Amino acid sequence: MDLLLLGIGMGIVGGLIPSPIMLIALGQVALGRWLRAILILTVPLLLVDTLLLIVTFFFYQYIPANIAHYTAYVGGTILVAFAGYSLWENRHKTLEEIARSPNLTYASVMAGTLAEVGAPGTWIYWLTVAGPILAEGRLQGYWHVVPFFVGGAVGFYSASIASVWLMAWGASLHKRLKQNLFLVANLLLLALGISYLLRAYFGGR
Repeated sequence: MDLLLLGIGMGIVGGLIPSPIMLIALGQVALGRWLRAILILTVPLLLVDTLLLIVTFFFYQYIPANIAHYTAYVGGTILVAFAGYSLWENRHKTLEEIARSPNLTYASVMAGTLAEVGAPGTWIYWLTVAGPILAEGRLQGYWHVVPFFVGGAVGFYSASIASVWLMAWGASLHKRLKQNLFLVANLLLLALGISYLLRAYFGGR
């Protein structure tokens, strides 16, 4: 029960923190595509988490401790590049024209997924939290730690969807903000990428 509650709690906290995928999903909400937004919030992150679970399970003891610092450069560069491209490509388009651009949606999901892999917080979580719990599972049996990961997934995805809904609802209260929600989401994505780069640069000095 303790591990279940810990997992839920950490998942909720993680789901409330703005992430690249969350901001890309918010852009889809701005286009009136809630189902696609929910799929973007869940499927890519499930793939990333499954991959990192496997990596942590087999290679936890061999992953360098400062990997979060170096991957921040990768994640930040991807986010800045995509956000800049998206803002440039859509500077004169209406929401209806943007909605008819499936290639941009696929590119955004790919960029967001790669950025999640390169996000420093992702590696910090798997190296400092999930890794030791997996190590505990080796000693006490892996069924012992399953509640932590199940609770984490439930808490994270529930909080992520709720966060995007709250941001969209807040924007709906201000008509002008709602009209520019896609632009706001991409500007936030750009700012998030810059913050990754700054954190990596100053963290390594």
